Parts: sequence; C-alpha cells; structure tokens
Amino acid sequence: MKNFMDDNFLLRTKTAEYLYHEHAKKMPIIDYHSHLIPNQIAENKQFDNITQPWLYGDHYKWRAMRTNGVDEKYCTGNASDWEKFQKWAETVPHTLRNPLFHWTHLELKRYFGVSALLNSSSAKSIYEKTMELLQDDDFRVQGLLRKMNVKVVCTTDDPTDNLEFHKSIANTVSAFKVFPTWRPDKAMAVEDPVTYNQYISLLAEVAEMEMNSYSDLILALQKRHDFFHEQGCRLSDHGLENFYAEVYTQSEIDSIFRKIRDGKNLTQEEILKFKSAALYDFALMDHAKNWTQQFHIGALRNNNTRLFKTLGPDTGFDSIGDFSTAIPMSKFLNRLDIDDKLAKTVIYNLNPSDNEVFATMLGNFQDGSVPGKIQFGSGWWFLDQKDGMEKQMNALSNLGLLSRFVGMLTDSRSFLSYPRHEYFRRILCNLLGNDVENGELPNDKELLGNMVENICYNNANEYFKFQE
Repeated sequence: MKNFMDDNFLLRTKTAEYLYHEHAKKMPIIDYHSHLIPNQIAENKQFDNITQPWLYGDHYKWRAMRTNGVDEKYCTGNASDWEKFQKWAETVPHTLRNPLFHWTHLELKRYFGVSALLNSSSAKSIYEKTMELLQDDDFRVQGLLRKMNVKVVCTTDDPTDNLEFHKSIANTVSAFKVFPTWRPDKAMAVEDPVTYNQYISLLAEVAEMEMNSYSDLILALQKRHDFFHEQGCRLSDHGLENFYAEVYTQSEIDSIFRKIRDGKNLTQEEILKFKSAALYDFALMDHAKNWTQQFHIGALRNNNTRLFKTLGPDTGFDSIGDFSTAIPMSKFLNRLDIDDKLAKTVIYNLNPSDNEVFATMLGNFQDGSVPGKIQFGSGWWFLDQKDGMEKQMNALSNLGLLSRFVGMLTDSRSFLSYPRHEYFRRILCNLLGNDVENGELPNDKELLGNMVENICYNNANEYFKFQE
C-alpha cells in the first residue's frame, strides 16, 4: 500500500516514476489561460492569510461547502477569514474522491510544506503556520509564481480594459511574463438591451468614437484589438454555450444592431444571427494577427436565479450543458477555412460525452501549416480532474496526436492553484507508463521523455509564440 501523496503520488509504475521525476517535474509552466487578477501581480500583493488567495473567488470550494451544509456567509458572506477557513477545513474530509481533496493537500504541501491532512482538528495550526509564511516577501504574489517555475501567465481581459497593470508588470518584472487575453464576450451579449447598451457606450468611450452602426462596433473592437496586440496579447478567448454559425446578410446585422441600440428586445433568431456575425468577425481579427483563438464550449450558466440575483455570476451555480455541438462547430470552422481565415484554434468541451465529437471535428481542419494547429483543449472546469484528464487524453490519443498537445492550464483565480500542472503531469506520465508496462508502447526513454517534456512545456512555447 502506498502512502498518501508521497513522491510517487498517482504514479503506478516504474516507467511513470521515471518520466515524471526525470522529465515532467523540471519543466517550467506556461499558464496560457487563467483568471488571475493583473493588479495583484503588478502590486506584488501580500495576503494576510490563506483564506484570501484560497477562498476568495473560488466557486469550486464554495460549491463543496454549500453541499456540506455550510451557510452562505462562510462562502461569499461577511464571516471572518478565520471562520471561512475553519468551515472549509471542516468540509475537506467530506471531499474524499473529489479533486478538491487532492488539490487542497498538494497546495498546502508545495507552497507551505504542510503534510498534515486539513480537518477541523488541524485547522488552527495550519492557518497560523500559513499566515506566518505569507508575511515573508517570498510569499507575495510574484514569489508564489516564481516558486512554481511559472514563465508565462495569460490573464483574461475585456476589450475595454486599459491594461495598465500589464504595462507595469512588463516594465518591472523579469522572472516571468504576463500577457492579456482578449475576451470580447460582452460585445456579443445582446440578450439584454439595457446591459448591452451600457457596455457599448463604455466601448465607444474607450475607443473614442461614435457607435451608431455595426461597422462602428467592429471598428471600435479592431482598435482595441490592435491595442491589445501592442501589449503582447496573442490569444483570444470566448466562453460560449455553443458555436454560432447561422446564415445572415450584412443588411440583417445592420438592422439588428440598430434595433438593439434603440433598446428593443431581439428575437431568438436575431440573437443567433448577430452572434454568428460577431463571432466570425472576431475570428478574422485573430487570423490577421496570427493570434490563437480559444473557445470554451458547453457551460450552462447561472442556473440558480435566486442566488444569481443575490451573488452575481461566477459564484458556483453553473453546470455542464447538453448542447448539440457538431453541426454549428463544423459550419463555423468550415466557413473560416473556406475563406482561408482560420487561425490557430484551441477548443475545450465541458460535456465529456463530446470528447470524441470534438477530437474528430478538429482533425477535419488541420492543414499542415502548424503542428497541432487545431487543438483539443485540456480537461476544463468540471473535467480538470483525474478521470476527465484521462478521458480527454485518451480521446486525443485515439483520434489525433497526443504528442502535439499544448498541455495544461490553471483556468483559476487563485495564485495557489499551480500544483494543478503537477497533477496533470503526473496523470500524463502515469498513462504513458501504464502503456509501456503493458507492452503497448516501446520502453524508449528518450522518445517518451521528449514527448513528456514537449506536452508539459515545449509545445505550448512553440505554438503560442508569445514573444513574437
């Protein structure tokens, strides 16, 4: 019987142990998709206690706490930091077989050297030890990133953002790079005319232009796209229920834009046509600058209306959606391919039943111009756990080229989440190690070692080309 979370955690064979310790472990991290807060990096924020980087904004933990019968005041409410941590500590023993149990103890061990299990009995001593360590300059935000050997961080940013903190980081930090990611979702969120027009007015102000037509909208976004590129941005990101690929005419889109600018509600058909036009035009911008476009597909958001109205979005009330994806994805990618405007693309599914659909669809649009040009993204959100990662990598292996995979990301709001890369790397090495031990792959250490290093770091470094 193995000890919990020892040096060979998740590594079931000698080959897996070799691949992880000799190859995966040493590789730096490119975190090409995160929700980290740029101003906290620029200001090299110091946290008062572990609750602040660990529980503020972490809807994974909030969902578990609510499920465990914890009152909302200890999740998003006005309880003290200690009280929130205490309630999380009481919840952790109940997360056995949930990835939170692994993440929690990996993070305690890697950042703070804490090997004890977190529970109600150990909570006070762990809280005090981590609080003491967090007062050290090495445990400020930038130190936490250096500790995990992070070389690139990509944040998620709205087109209206002035990126002042990215500029500051670029001028003052040399140990790693922080780049913005273009996230124009609000520019196509036309379901609510009031909210949409407030956003468009802000965009017009930032772009310093009038916003009277759809062409004005695209011009304003192009100006901001240019600005993001100047600040090192090489990635866009789109969080969508599904791809939008309705047939439309330009005159229809012009009329729809005028209608919503007049504050009128759109029909469902008009909404889908507008989103289709906007998504296509966004893709043209990315292709023109040799960016990579990312699509996160399949979240059914804000299911609890009562708590959405009370707490707002991204507070733990989203789930896996069940959408028909193959046809709209094919139509969207095919139109861009026909026009020779299909940029490098990473697509993430949230419903595991779509793994093979996504993996086969992406193979349709590889064109030989870039290795792995169309990427099947890593297990995302509800799937960034052992079972989800294994299923994603098995589908990619069976239907594409795992060797060209750009690997893991954090998709996190927490500066303590980087052990998720270690988690992924151990799972990857274990998959390959099992195949070697079973005689399904050759015991070629150089071949396998190079593959592991490429997936952990080299592929992403070559694919995204952040420095160009």
